[in-house]
Amino acid sequence: MFDYHPTHFLLCSGASEGYTPLNAFDAALLNAGVGNTNLMKMSSILPPKMIRKDSATFAPGGFLPVAYASITSVTPQEVISAGVAVATPKDDAKPGVIMEYSARGHAEDIERIARSMAEEALKYRGWPIKEIQSIAIEHRVETIGAAFAGLALFSENA
Repeated sequence: MFDYHPTHFLLCSGASEGYTPLNAFDAALLNAGVGNTNLMKMSSILPPKMIRKDSATFAPGGFLPVAYASITSVTPQEVISAGVAVATPKDDAKPGVIMEYSARGHAEDIERIARSMAEEALKYRGWPIKEIQSIAIEHRVETIGAAFAGLALFSENA
């Protein structure tokens, strides 16, 4: 059985241009501070009693669980954005819920939608909300662009 107990989380975001859509995505990951890791895309549950960090350094080539949203575009002057929100319940023994969203449009709109999704997820569960935290980023495409926002889980010794 896989048993991983992270203790911290990081909200991160980045945007960039690239030679191809994949290069733009890779550069956005670097800009977000998670580019030299192997992202393990996870679903949307934040374990109970997690501690938020404003920055972190990850082992090069290490595996990093991340709930994320991303978008790429090859349309010059198009505005693209990605955002992530996490709602935590008042009961610290219960998990939080992470919601990710990306689309053409401005960061404040994308962030508002992600926050509403996170709020709704706790309502479905019947859990009163303690707080909602979020991050979003916007990018105006020059040639080929990408935007990325994520929530990474890691242990204190990362």
